[in-house]
Amino acid sequence: MSTKIFVISDSVGETAESVAKAASAQFPSEDFEFDRYPFTQTESLLDGILKRAKRQGAIVFSTFVNPALNQFAKSKCEQAKIYYYDVLTPAISLFKQQTGVEAANEPGTVHNLTEGYFDKIAAMEFAVTYDDGKDPTGFLKADIVLLGVSRTSKTPLSLYLANKGLKVANLPLVPQASIPDEIWKVDPKKVFGLTTTADVLNDIRRQRMISYGLNPESSYSNTEGIKRELGYADDVFKKIGCLVINTANKSIEETATLIMESLEVDVSDE
Repeated sequence: MSTKIFVISDSVGETAESVAKAASAQFPSEDFEFDRYPFTQTESLLDGILKRAKRQGAIVFSTFVNPALNQFAKSKCEQAKIYYYDVLTPAISLFKQQTGVEAANEPGTVHNLTEGYFDKIAAMEFAVTYDDGKDPTGFLKADIVLLGVSRTSKTPLSLYLANKGLKVANLPLVPQASIPDEIWKVDPKKVFGLTTTADVLNDIRRQRMISYGLNPESSYSNTEGIKRELGYADDVFKKIGCLVINTANKSIEETATLIMESLEVDVSDE
């Protein structure tokens, strides 16, 4: 079972990720999975990410230049009993003590603040706000709508695409639940169905149950039940007429590339 590492920053987050990966390399027998959340510059966005970290039992590495955001993250992690490592503040404090000069406290000073930079911040906010179909109005505002059964990578894919400046909303497909009317009003070209194989989904769900200390032999991870879910999702995809992507053997980056190519989106990194 892998250990989840959340790397959160009000800038790009490369420094925190490098430190986390360097430390994890000292534990070659362990499996670590890294999720980076760059441009996290509001408490609402940060709060949503930390709640996800709590649900996934993640360790949090941060590089917040903004002291208020850093304190907010520390307090939330302490309350939720999340392991939190502040990479940047100790170093900034040392420089302040040595020079006697106050830090600028400006995130992204080593990066150009382009229009795309702020688009990414807005897109990240959007992805968290409209994750898991929490507000159906988001489907009509989104650049991309992702549909799929539970554990087909909808949320991490939404956040990856958000880092490209794209506003993404996603909806879990559950046979017993009704589909919001807004879904049928979205241009099918903007909708993408995520599917996988029953075996892959069964393994993912079993591992998730184990990580929560629950019995992996449940209806959630039952193979026949999973096949019915996938069949239901396929029927929905056909009714919408959207592009369907099998994520079973694809990385988040590969799936995102297929989506962006389908939309003919130019999202070259700045």
